[in-house]
Formats: sequence, structure tokens, C-alpha cells
Amino acid sequence: MKQLATGYGLIEAPLWDAERGLLFSDVQNGGVHALGRDGAVTTLLPHRRGIGGMVHHADGGVVVGGRNIAFKSFDGTRTEILLDKDITETAIGFNDFTTDAAGRLFVGSLGFQVFSGDPERPGHLHVIHLDGTASTVSDGVMLTNGMGFSPDGKRLYHSDARKNIVRVYDVDDGRVGEWSVFAEFEDGHPDGLCVAEDGAVVVAVAFGGRVAVLEPDGSLRESLRVPLPMVTSVAFGGNDLRDLYVVTGSREGPHENCGSIYVTGIGVAGLAVPPCRVRLRRSD
Repeated sequence: MKQLATGYGLIEAPLWDAERGLLFSDVQNGGVHALGRDGAVTTLLPHRRGIGGMVHHADGGVVVGGRNIAFKSFDGTRTEILLDKDITETAIGFNDFTTDAAGRLFVGSLGFQVFSGDPERPGHLHVIHLDGTASTVSDGVMLTNGMGFSPDGKRLYHSDARKNIVRVYDVDDGRVGEWSVFAEFEDGHPDGLCVAEDGAVVVAVAFGGRVAVLEPDGSLRESLRVPLPMVTSVAFGGNDLRDLYVVTGSREGPHENCGSIYVTGIGVAGLAVPPCRVRLRRSD
């Protein structure tokens, strides 16, 4: 596992961009950054903190999480809120999310400030439809984290870090069914995840110091050791999507800004995350 960059507080939301390289956020210090193919890091969107998820939008720019779900253009001239905290009475913000093949957003809301010591309250799973309307489709998610779809688009995987499980839902054309337990973890908390072409589910295990590669039935295929304990997320990238990027936070590391980006591989290509196609309002 090769280290590519370091010096961040809490790296999240890795997303491969064919033009810019690996996009990522620093939850604690703020901003969306890009690790280019030449190894240089540039800042694309400064300031915003708390971004736990990110996907491309078909109209350009990215959709980011945090206090709301918002579209942001790369030139910084346009911001549009796609989902706000009033979606439920308990939502205080949003963490990770993903898209289906049609471009709908599947989004997890948070019920408490994760690092504040506040009492824990469960959040929800929501769908933002292509016309911009949203619905709440599941509840009881104590700490929503990584999401991804199976290769056929019929199964949605969803980490609940506080319950130490990855949920799986049956999905049909945006309709979400009941969930069951796909995998359980005893040595850490399932965080961000991504899915490979062969159906393997790759899960960052926060405070477990590893990445778990799971078979489509939930059994363990491989465990990849990571030099830092707070492994926060994973994403496939590179020209053929065969590079696996692993990102970390700083907690339980040697200092408060040791969050790092690593690259490795698992011998199979990943699935590209489709761009969001939720309708945007016309620019003012």
C-alpha cells in the first residue's frame, strides 16, 4: 500500500475524476481537493467543512454533503441546495451518499453531531428523485456511512458505523425495500465503501486499521492492512478503475493532521459511480 499524500485532519468522500485525479474532502479543516496524476494536490472548493460524501453531477460540478446536500460548480459561482435538514424532525446534517444508474441520489441523514459527545439519535435513508423531490425510505440508522450499488443495480449496500453492520436493501427503479444485515464487524466500524465489477464490496474499517474485501454473499475475501487506524473510505480510480484509493483520518494516529491517501489494488476493477442527474434550477 503506497502513500500518495498526507497532512490532513479527516479525509473523506474520495471520488475519481478522469480530468482532475482523485477528489477528496477534509472534514475537519475544510475544502474539496484534488490529487492529480502528477502527485500535486490542488484545492477546488475551499472552506466548506463536514463533507462526508461527494459525486459528480451530469451538468458539471459536484454534489457534496455536510449541513445539507448541495450542488457546487467547480468555478465556485453556483451553489444549489438539493436536500435540507427539514426532511425529518431529527436530521442535523448528512454524511455519505451514492447514485443509481439513473442518477438518483441515495442519501443518509445524521441524527446527532458525531464528534460532540451528544446523545446518539438515529438518522434515515432518503432518495432524491430526478425531479428534485425527496422521500424517506428507511430509519433506525445510528451512524450512516458508505453506500454503493451491486453491479446489476438491484442491491444497495449501506454502512451503519455505530451498529457495526453493513445493511443491504433490495432496490427496484428507485424503490427501496426492507433491509437485512449483509456483514457484521467486530474489530472496527464499517465506514465508506465501494463495489467492484465482480460484485465484491470493499469496506473501510474505521479504527480497525484495515480494508475488508467482501464477497457478494458477505463473507470475507481479503483483508488489507492500512498504516493508520482510522480508515474512513475507499474508491476505485485510474484509467481502468483498477487502482483502489484508501483514505484515513488522524484519530489514534501520531498527530492531529496525519490523515493520508494510499493506493493499492485488489486484482479487479471497480464500478464507476454514475453522475447525479437530479434536476437543477436554472441559474439566476
